[in-house]
Amino acid sequence: MELLIPSSSLDPSDSFKSFHIENICNLAEKFYPQDFSGSEIDTLRRHLEHYELDVTNDSQFQNISSLSELCRKLYETKMSKHFHLIDHLIRLVLTFPVSTATTKQAFSIMKLIKTTLHNKMDDELLASCMVIHIEREFSDIIDPNMIIDEFCDVGPRRVSLKWNSDTLVL
Repeated sequence: MELLIPSSSLDPSDSFKSFHIENICNLAEKFYPQDFSGSEIDTLRRHLEHYELDVTNDSQFQNISSLSELCRKLYETKMSKHFHLIDHLIRLVLTFPVSTATTKQAFSIMKLIKTTLHNKMDDELLASCMVIHIEREFSDIIDPNMIIDEFCDVGPRRVSLKWNSDTLVL
């Protein structure tokens, strides 16, 4: 909720009814400190004052109902160059749900893979298993027999492997 309330100040619906400069600056300061320095926050505040006069009263921006439409319209009208800090903040806010969902998905998958039985799995194997699980629509089309055949064709090993149609023989 702490993130959603200041983010809603960027919402263009109802002719920018919820636009509030202080909330937007607090959003940048509190949630994106690595993306905006102290001087950039001051510049952002001045940009927002001009933005409030220019964009919120511009007829091209009156029928916009979502933040993604606003981002697109800023780009189309080339106002994203003039209000580059605001454009950057809007893009950060738009990508936040995606990055959060991806992180939650990764931890959820890690819980499935790294159980008490697989507790001593090294990081590389865990990462490989997670990728296979996350990208399972691609991994489902891979034929394991083909991979084994390729591995056998690579060359001699310390242990000689022979692949019969059903089993791997050492």
